[in-house]
Amino acid sequence: MSIFVGMIDTRHGTTGEARVSLPPRKAMIYVVDDDYDVRTSLRFLLETEGFDVRTFRSGTALLGSSTRNRADCLVIDYKMAELDGLELAYRLRRLDISTPIILITGYPDQGISAKASLVGVRQVLLKPNLDGNLVDCVRNAINAPNAADQS
Repeated sequence: MSIFVGMIDTRHGTTGEARVSLPPRKAMIYVVDDDYDVRTSLRFLLETEGFDVRTFRSGTALLGSSTRNRADCLVIDYKMAELDGLELAYRLRRLDISTPIILITGYPDQGISAKASLVGVRQVLLKPNLDGNLVDCVRNAINAPNAADQS
């Protein structure tokens, strides 16, 4: 069974045919964090702002996903048990996945921004005060002129 979701414009154009317009596609954000509560709250925050969100409990889970390259932006935690966010970013870039990456961390480190930049991370944000900053960074990453080419 297929369901059509869209609008039909019955005003006829110059060809006399009705036009069909589909609703705009929501941007897909992947959140990778090994903390269930953080994943859940980030998902809620981003969905509230109009994004589609898919979550992963680890970098390995994302790497093993057949849809790992379908996100418009990745939000990745820095400190995770099996694979940290920088190593995950590095592996994604090695797989030619150029999706913009935002790294989040509760462990500020003097050189984290420089290390992150080397592996193609667009922005580093500090927890726990992510709300407005994260949403703005995600929107900026998605709307950048060559967002998919940033690595």
